[in-house]
Amino acid sequence: MTAAPWLVLGAGALGQLFAARLAAADDIGPIALRGRHGLLNQLRLQETDGSWRSLALASPEAPPALVIVATKAPDAEQALQQAQLAPGTPLLLLQNGFSVQPRLSAQWPGPVLCAATTEAAYRQPPPAIGVVHAAAGHTWLGDLAARHLALAETVAAILTRVGLAASACDDIDEKLWHKLAVNAVINPLTARHRVLNGALAEPQLSAEVAALCAEIAQLMAAAKVPPPAAGWQGWVGAVIEATAGNRSSMLQDVLAGRGTERDAILQPLLALADTHALAVPRLRACYRATPA
Repeated sequence: MTAAPWLVLGAGALGQLFAARLAAADDIGPIALRGRHGLLNQLRLQETDGSWRSLALASPEAPPALVIVATKAPDAEQALQQAQLAPGTPLLLLQNGFSVQPRLSAQWPGPVLCAATTEAAYRQPPPAIGVVHAAAGHTWLGDLAARHLALAETVAAILTRVGLAASACDDIDEKLWHKLAVNAVINPLTARHRVLNGALAEPQLSAEVAALCAEIAQLMAAAKVPPPAAGWQGWVGAVIEATAGNRSSMLQDVLAGRGTERDAILQPLLALADTHALAVPRLRACYRATPA
């Protein structure tokens, strides 16, 4: 699958990061990136060491071997319709939350891999142009039905080779819940207080983090989602520390005056609370205080 082009849909921070890393390799095939206004022909990427590089992108002349869907969760299905892909084209979904993944996994006529990633990146605000790789992380790949592990292993090996550490797993649903817990704490709080991730470890905000983690732990226990090895608060705290200099995706949206992924990130947890009749006042207050 390395000879045919790869297509990245969505030119947000993660879409640009993945496209740039893949474009820097010389043995994968052409890499195309489609944003809201069409194909991009080049990218600027700031590496974690602070250095900048410019990378050329392609206009694919053949059907893509893989499509990485890096749009916001509410935009994923429309982006796929506009791309007019051949039936059976494999997808890799990078969306936050846990809503579009089950729907596309059930409806798409081809393999659908889901990803949970802790890679941290943000776009520079205008007039600057480029994406900043704020912190290296890890990406877990798998499909909800556990039928395409071989494809997940192939894609994970390629991502790892281009500098995005990745591994295939047969419990991607669990990994998606773990990532959702992180997003549900970091994104709304950083957006509301307009701070970088690392500020959430400071005393004035750490109590809010702990309160949200406690409610999330209660919800996950009711849903029988196993906790991370470090526990829910330990897991969230580790991600805050590792991505201290990052601007969360929701903070980027608020600063740019765009709509946020409030519903995609927080609604699945509120739905769990309704299902199990659990009181989650902090999460509900967080939902109300977060711009839509």
